[in-house]
Amino acid sequence: MTQPQTLKRFDNNKFTIWLGRMVYKMIGWQVEGSVPESVPKSVMIVAHHTSNWDFPLGLFASFLLRIKPFWIGKHTLFHWPLGRLMRWLGGIPIDRRASKDFVNHTIQLFNEHEKLMIVITSEGTRKRRDQWKSGFYHIANGASVPIICAFIDYKRKVTGIGPMIMPSGDIQADMKKIRAFYQTITAKKPENVGEMVFRSKNQ
Repeated sequence: MTQPQTLKRFDNNKFTIWLGRMVYKMIGWQVEGSVPESVPKSVMIVAHHTSNWDFPLGLFASFLLRIKPFWIGKHTLFHWPLGRLMRWLGGIPIDRRASKDFVNHTIQLFNEHEKLMIVITSEGTRKRRDQWKSGFYHIANGASVPIICAFIDYKRKVTGIGPMIMPSGDIQADMKKIRAFYQTITAKKPENVGEMVFRSKNQ
């Protein structure tokens, strides 16, 4: 890519904050934690991703958290007629079947922007996977940005921000910390939660 990719997303404002607060109040959910303002760039992972409800819950949570995340989505989501809406909501279309290109492309996005938060679902799909996809780790490590562990806990009816981990390059040690946190989180469909390990660095 010869020129920086322009990323556009709507900005949070008083209305979106009010809307997020009203929606969460109506459904009986809460938001916990915050993202430090001193962190201009990050990879935010959200787990466990097992339901279509994860997206709206995460979107309204971003209103309440007053953050401006972009998110990685399958390229098929950005076809007509929803493509423009998906981009307006912060979507970045990428064909994840080309995993190497996906990682390198996303690292390049971080290198091109002074401020950027990208949300990636660690499973990569709502369906059950035996293991997590490791792309988010290699992106964070390659771009030298922290991994923020966000969660959607259906048991407690809480979404929020957990620990922030700076990749050390020791993928097993870092994953041990991430796994310890998410073991306490209950998914919408627990039967679709796979083992929180990586199969290979090229996934």
